[in-house]
Amino acid sequence: MTRDGKAQLTWLGHSAFKLVTPSGKSLLIDPWIMDNPACPENLKVLGALDAMLITHGHLDHIGDAVTIGKKTGCAAVAIFETAQWLATKGVDDTRGMNKGGSQDVADVRVTMVSADHSCGILDGDRIVYGGEAAGYVIELSDGFTIYHAGDTNVFGDMALIGELYRPDVALLPIGGLFTMGPREAAKAIELLGVKQVVPMHHGTFPALQGTPKALAELTRHMDVDVHELAPGERFVSSRPKGPR
Repeated sequence: MTRDGKAQLTWLGHSAFKLVTPSGKSLLIDPWIMDNPACPENLKVLGALDAMLITHGHLDHIGDAVTIGKKTGCAAVAIFETAQWLATKGVDDTRGMNKGGSQDVADVRVTMVSADHSCGILDGDRIVYGGEAAGYVIELSDGFTIYHAGDTNVFGDMALIGELYRPDVALLPIGGLFTMGPREAAKAIELLGVKQVVPMHHGTFPALQGTPKALAELTRHMDVDVHELAPGERFVSSRPKGPR
């Protein structure tokens, strides 16, 4: 159990996060760790894991999934086709699902939602079909809800995600080029109606030029806190909504 009874969300750089639930369960989101240049070296030793959530099959999101799944035996949650691919690589506990579906894993309720992106898996010298890219809504036992958007552009149905799931914090890509940049992320915040945002998928490579500062400037007229984390820093859950 965490000391203060709240969830701890550590940014590992790029789109990777480690989530420790109030009861002490550990989840890894988008497991690209070892070759992730933004991940602090001391955080590349992950220890025990209960589950990992994979938004899509691009290398910078799934790169260590097979190694971690085989080493730890943790549950691997992914869209059906990606889960099937992981199973062929020797990951035993795959939990395939699809958009709109929900399942309980490692003390959280996980719902898969849409993302506007591609999802090819680099398998040796070929790219195989990995289903579609997705995001996740993660509801903790105390009702606190996290939305990890995965790689995506802004899309109008983010308003439905906000209406249906009322996330307390959104983890949004802002780097540009391969995902939305700050301008589009500001619109995403408006559609979601979220009050706390952690920017991700920025600064890892020179091409990802969107910055948290730019997002904060674009949203200064909104009632939203943009939490600019450095890799290795934590966001601690607050304002829980009560048990589900």
